[in-house]
Amino acid sequence: MTSLRTNDVAQFFSHCHANAKKPLEIYMFIDPICPECWALEPIVKKLKIEYGRFFTLRYIVSGKINTLNRSKKHKPLELAKVWEKTASRTGMSCDGNIWFEHPISSPYSASIAIKAAELQGRKSGLRFLRKLQEVLFLEKQNIDDYFVLLSIAESVGLDLEEFREDLHSNCAAKALQCDMKITSEMEISQIPSLVFFNEVDGESGLKITGMYSYETYVKVLEEMLQTKLKPSQTPPLEAFLKFYQFVATKEIAVVYNMEEVDVEREMKKYLLKQTVEKVPVKHGTFWRYKNPAD
Repeated sequence: MTSLRTNDVAQFFSHCHANAKKPLEIYMFIDPICPECWALEPIVKKLKIEYGRFFTLRYIVSGKINTLNRSKKHKPLELAKVWEKTASRTGMSCDGNIWFEHPISSPYSASIAIKAAELQGRKSGLRFLRKLQEVLFLEKQNIDDYFVLLSIAESVGLDLEEFREDLHSNCAAKALQCDMKITSEMEISQIPSLVFFNEVDGESGLKITGMYSYETYVKVLEEMLQTKLKPSQTPPLEAFLKFYQFVATKEIAVVYNMEEVDVEREMKKYLLKQTVEKVPVKHGTFWRYKNPAD
């Protein structure tokens, strides 16, 4: 198979990007240390691929609501059990042993770091958030640690000097305060929550609290737009792998409507071609795309 060029891959995902013409806007309220926010990743990817032409997605960092209070009230064993149960139930690995090895005292450092990354652009912020989730849930790294945050920033290609300054800037602090204000005004009491807004009619948003099936979110889109929607064509699997670079078996399974055992079988073909690297984790498998020269 001929290697996919970067420009060719970008075309498959061009409709996922934000633009002013999309009729819906979705506010996704997240907490960087919330395992269910992490578990929503497969569904979010599928929504963006199949229906991204209808909406823009805005992440709102709400890290002070439940997990900070929960981490103060609950013992490490209880938190570890929650993470392990979430991983088993959703298929997105998260290692609860972090609460014994590197317990997180507060999501504040990670939250302010996400806003600092966003100051270098929306896409930079999304890359930083994803990598932060990977090092937290898969590698059990302490995201309270300043040097861990710097390492994440470097790995996703941020300007490190700018990132260091922004971590302690009023701009990042005000951006986080803005997210907290939005969270309060929309009366978000549980994470994750998604609020759907119709940009055309300007009506109040429709709030979906908690984690639901993919079909539920599609029905909400159709209800908001008052029409039956046809999904965009799913890109070739190699294009998906190249675009996202590091994905779970579960993410591939959800996006491509496959059983996980069938995904593993299909990915063996890419392993033989040395297109991907297999990365076993505590619950399941991730796949890292190995970039050939374009």
